Amino acid sequence: MAKKPMTKSEIVEHLAKKLGTTKKEANGFLNELVALAYKQAKTGFTIPGLGKLYVKSRKRRKGRNPATGETIVIPAKKVVSFKVSKTCQDAVYPPKKK
Repeated sequence: MAKKPMTKSEIVEHLAKKLGTTKKEANGFLNELVALAYKQAKTGFTIPGLGKLYVKSRKRRKGRNPATGETIVIPAKKVVSFKVSKTCQDAVYPPKKK
């Protein structure tokens, strides 16, 4: 059976214990980090060792309405994307030895 992802309260509790602060201070830190990431995403926001949050442009493309089968045009738009760093990728899935 797979483990469940950590909840925000579990992350806050872990940070508070690890940093020797209160849960309230750890929660404030986490909220401030998230707010800063939102604010800086347009120019790129990097968390060293984890990855980069950035805005990516999608081109206009054709799609299909699954209910009717009708072909539609999906307009171009900008989306927020996250690229995982190589350090993080190697830590989670170590490269295979040759």
